[in-house]
Parts: sequence; C-alpha cells; structure tokens
Amino acid sequence: MDWPRIILLAVAAQRLLELVLARRNTDRLLAEGAHEAGAGHYPLFVALHGGWLAALFVSTPADAPVDVPLLALFLMLQAGRVWVIATLGRFWTTRIITLDGAPLVRRGPFRWLRHPNYLVVAGELAVLPLIFGNAQVAVVASLLNIPLTFHRIRVENMALGRCIRDAIP
Repeated sequence: MDWPRIILLAVAAQRLLELVLARRNTDRLLAEGAHEAGAGHYPLFVALHGGWLAALFVSTPADAPVDVPLLALFLMLQAGRVWVIATLGRFWTTRIITLDGAPLVRRGPFRWLRHPNYLVVAGELAVLPLIFGNAQVAVVASLLNIPLTFHRIRVENMALGRCIRDAIP
C-alpha cells in the first residue's frame, strides 16, 4: 500500500478544509468591521505550505518506509492544531484578522503560549517529511519558515496591541 501518498493526501485534504473554514471566518469577521494586518506576507506562507506539500509529493517515493513514532508525533501535532482552532472558534483564520473590542483569547493552549499555532506549524513542517525519511524537505521548509514566522509574529503582536489599546476606555 502507498502509505506516504495516503498520508500526504489526508494532510492536503485537511489543509483544504481548514482553508474553507478560515475563509468563512475571515469573511464574517471582515463583515463585522475587523481589519487585516500583514496581507502582503500572506502569499509567502501560501507558497511555503503549498510548496512543502508539493515537494513531499514529488520527492517522497511511494514505497518509502513510514516511521510510526514520528507519525504518532505528527498526529499529536494535529491534535494541537485542532485545539488551537477550536479554542479560537470564529476568530481562527489563516490571516491576521483583528476585531476591535474583541477580547484576547487566554484559554486553551493560549494559557501557556501566546502563539501556539506557530509552534505546531513549525513541528509539522519538520516532522511530516521526516516520517518518510525526507530530511531535505524538512530542513528547507523549516529554514524558510523561521524568518516568515518571526515577521508574522511581529505583525500580529502589533495588530493585537492596537486592538487592546483601542479597547481600553
């Protein structure tokens, strides 16, 4: 059985469903008067994540062995991803969308980390390729992700800081 392709197709399907959810949440928030920050760097994330999956499809042999402990780690990362999405609820998007007056989420994984999703994503970019022994894709994707994520966190912190300041009477 072609387990690498099955796993990669499942991840691709998950990402597509998440994009539908993110788009719905983004449209709803913008209709409520929310603002987007950092739209200029968003296509770079789309390119990174799309390129990461495409590189895995192209460079991973169909008969590549699957590292089961790493697959289990990846599934735990997926649980973390779902936890973040569920905690943010209608505020979860793949973009930086802020709604003035909305409270900053401080429950779920946000009790311990300000940006838990970025930690999950960093783990995913490295672990999924390693499941199939594809260290090259893991390293390249991880290295490309570092500056993008640091930039995005700066932009997001500024946007969230503006919302918090604007909400203070």
